[in-house]
Amino acid sequence: MSRSLALFAIGLVFGGGIGFVTAAGNGVAFEGHDHSNPAHHGDATGMMAHDHSAMVNTPAGDDAPRVEISVTPDAMSGWNLQVETQNFRFAPEHASGADQLGEGHAHVYVNDEKIARLYGAWMHIPALPEGGAEVKVSLNSNSHGMIAVDGVPVEATLWVGSQ
Repeated sequence: MSRSLALFAIGLVFGGGIGFVTAAGNGVAFEGHDHSNPAHHGDATGMMAHDHSAMVNTPAGDDAPRVEISVTPDAMSGWNLQVETQNFRFAPEHASGADQLGEGHAHVYVNDEKIARLYGAWMHIPALPEGGAEVKVSLNSNSHGMIAVDGVPVEATLWVGSQ
């Protein structure tokens, strides 16, 4: 058994080395992405970070994106969030890709803490803090920038619970 393990380790070392030499000889670069950009790496929790401070600005008018939300108690537990948009299409197939006018995803916040990325009209929120909470939904572009109309973020906020 130990001989098999030793041969396996030797194979990995030499096989990997031969692969890198072959790739380098054929002009393949192993650059990936810009490692100096902190937006491309995980945070302390290991979650990928994105630059959400960038805004994708659109002009005001009848074609400008809009969002409205409603939150209702779920019959079994928690809350159901409904997101209604105008001039905006959820496009999970383009997430983290190039921006396209009028499409993207939403970010859901409870008391200013992001709890989810949303790719459709409905979401179940398992629980909200006792005494009530502020639920906010922002529309975001494919590249995760916040969508704005004439510099004003496209978002909807609702207080849920007693005040």
